[in-house]
Amino acid sequence: MLAIDHGYFEGPAPGLERVDQSIVPFIDYADALMATRGIFRTSIPPSFTQAVVLRATGGPSVLKELSNERIALDMEDALRLNAAALAVTVFIGAKYETQTVHNMTKLVDLGNRHGVPVLAVTGVIDENAGDAKYYRMACRICAELGAHFVKTYFVNDFESVVSGCPAPVVVAGGKKVSEFDALTMTHRAMQAGAAGMDMGRNIFQAEAPAAMIQAVRAVVHDGENPKKAFELYRSLKNGSRGERDGSGSRPVPKASV
Repeated sequence: MLAIDHGYFEGPAPGLERVDQSIVPFIDYADALMATRGIFRTSIPPSFTQAVVLRATGGPSVLKELSNERIALDMEDALRLNAAALAVTVFIGAKYETQTVHNMTKLVDLGNRHGVPVLAVTGVIDENAGDAKYYRMACRICAELGAHFVKTYFVNDFESVVSGCPAPVVVAGGKKVSEFDALTMTHRAMQAGAAGMDMGRNIFQAEAPAAMIQAVRAVVHDGENPKKAFELYRSLKNGSRGERDGSGSRPVPKASV
């Protein structure tokens, strides 16, 4: 899954200033696209036929308390956009923890009524970042209260996070790191039991985004190791097929969502 929903609280994040120019050329390499309804309506062409994971909560910007989110769309609009799933952030341990949990449970009830699954995104509280105990608790709470799948961050002892969560766990790409480090994290996450990746900055802020998303696909779908995936990335980048124009053939076959 390619995450480009950052603008709902950050504004035009680097790499997402013009989604129609910087992201659209390579979105067909993604199994699913996670974005806001505003971006889908203004910047994503109707020819895009992959799964749509729609950001469903929002409110505060990075200038305020991020956990003070509300449900930010109506289910009828999600259905109009043919959303395959709805994404809601749950901030366990934050000031407005209960409010964000209730956002999720309300969406789960609505989603169940209309056949739309809900992705619970575990928000990170700085003092808990990197602590597997926090992620185990956050993922389990989301699953217990009805989330159909959960997005969280890769940490040491990630196997315990996955084993403690009865719902599928998708791993966030997190902060921008080197291409090799991102591919290594992807490989480790998949080996530890992750159901997939939801990567944003480590693709659209990469030097060659189209090459990077194909390298990530090779790890997720084909079980490629980081060294081989990085070689693929460099090959695509140097062969101009992985440049920002997204041109060239696709060496990695697409899998169904």
